[in-house]
Amino acid sequence: MAKGMILCAGQGTRVRPLTRDLPKPMVPILGKPVMEYLIEQLARHGITEIMINVAWHHHKIEKYFGDGSRWGVQIGYAYEGIRVHGDILPHPMGSAGGMRRIQDFGGFFDDTTLVLCGDALIDLDITAALAEHKAKGAIASVVALEVPLSDVQAYGIVVAAEDGRIQSFQEKPKPADAKSTWASTGIYIFEPEVLNLVPPGEIYDIGSQLFPQLVERGLPFYAQNHHFNWIDIGRVSDYWSVLQRVLKGEVGEMKMPGREVKPGIWVGLNTSIPWDKVKIEGPVYIGSSVLIEPGVTITGPSWIGHGSHIRTGAKVARSIVFEYTRIAADMRFNEMIVSPEYCVDRHCDTLYRGDETSHLRWGDSRA
Repeated sequence: MAKGMILCAGQGTRVRPLTRDLPKPMVPILGKPVMEYLIEQLARHGITEIMINVAWHHHKIEKYFGDGSRWGVQIGYAYEGIRVHGDILPHPMGSAGGMRRIQDFGGFFDDTTLVLCGDALIDLDITAALAEHKAKGAIASVVALEVPLSDVQAYGIVVAAEDGRIQSFQEKPKPADAKSTWASTGIYIFEPEVLNLVPPGEIYDIGSQLFPQLVERGLPFYAQNHHFNWIDIGRVSDYWSVLQRVLKGEVGEMKMPGREVKPGIWVGLNTSIPWDKVKIEGPVYIGSSVLIEPGVTITGPSWIGHGSHIRTGAKVARSIVFEYTRIAADMRFNEMIVSPEYCVDRHCDTLYRGDETSHLRWGDSRA
């Protein structure tokens, strides 16, 4: 059976402040890290040996996922860093460079390998993708999805012949210059010999450096087109949009936790909610040990993380409230992501707690 590689060494700068204290694969969706859904998906399709390259905040990934036994898989980690004046600092090797480093260390990639980015949600039929890769005799395959012409400049675009053989790539072309509307999803299938083309010990990228080599050498390199959900969390606005879709039930394999107490309203354990004195319109999830005071209005799609406290008269609409967040009385939070330390709107405008220029008041509910 194929092996798995999840790329997790990037810093996630475009989704700050969500990644200020968290690596991007640990950003929560329905209370679970994004990467947990990927591991569950790999396990469903029989991929049980998975390497993860890590760098920034790597302990948080390793502490949560451990050896993978909770998911019925084995997980190994490869830390990418350098020593500078006695300190160890993260130093990502690039998507291809990180894989070459793992291969040179212990030869892990001795079979067909599915490569995923740790920060996107997918419900791809992995078994079908692997079968197509084998049937075509490919040395490498890229899973692509059609995107609207107006959106091509956000993606790496794949230009392929009728049979799927890749002819060229365009990195974020303008719509007028795009030769195709097939976007690379960052889902790749590699045979072991592909890694021989990656120079050892160098920072080297799959999309911009390895793939052009494959095309140049005329190797059997194919694009695959499947119908599936691919939800990339590239920016804060994407994260907000993803959660709106998930809460509306639009993404397969992602079920609401808790118990549905009213149509479209789910709650965790031991909540304190005066139902006759609040106005809650679903879809809304309210986590365990959440305290909601009388006079609160919550409009869905919204997610209220466990241990949060929403004070009287507050209004929360189409927002994500991370765990242990206190929303002050009579505050209005509309289309926002709120944590105990910061809040950010869907356009990436960020405020930090204690900012005197803001009318918004919120904080940490633990004390």
